[in-house]
Amino acid sequence: MNSSFGTDEYIEKIVLTHSKRLLSASYAILKSVPSAEDAVQEAFVKLITKNPIFNDDEHEKAWLLRVTVNISLNMLKKSKINGDLVESDVIYTDDSDSLLLESVLSLPVQYRTVIHLYYYEGYSIKEIASILRIPSATVGTRLARGRKMLKTNLEEEGDLWL
Repeated sequence: MNSSFGTDEYIEKIVLTHSKRLLSASYAILKSVPSAEDAVQEAFVKLITKNPIFNDDEHEKAWLLRVTVNISLNMLKKSKINGDLVESDVIYTDDSDSLLLESVLSLPVQYRTVIHLYYYEGYSIKEIASILRIPSATVGTRLARGRKMLKTNLEEEGDLWL
């Protein structure tokens, strides 16, 4: 990275550039705004303490997303053991179609994570596989199953517009 790494200007730029995306991805996993905010904050701390070297802005974004997803998944695992995660009623989104988002959030975590990364973040199956460190075929399978579950959920609600 450039010589400005760690400066106030760099930190402000990185937070402004990536916070919304990281919060959205973390929320898709945790379904809790406060927990998602904690996960993103931890990801930024890791960025500053580890001082990784990035090839470009896309590499930086992917690294932050991977770290945030991993932190969020770890928090989810711990919460299932300890029972300390409380889902919030507040939905973190700018999206006007909150019914679709609610349906996505109702999916099991492995499906909602890949659906969020694919549709909301615009990553390819190969990129998602790299971020989650799972085979591309697994990502494709999870996307297909998640889509099927979404279709079923939306049909049951009578709100299918596909």
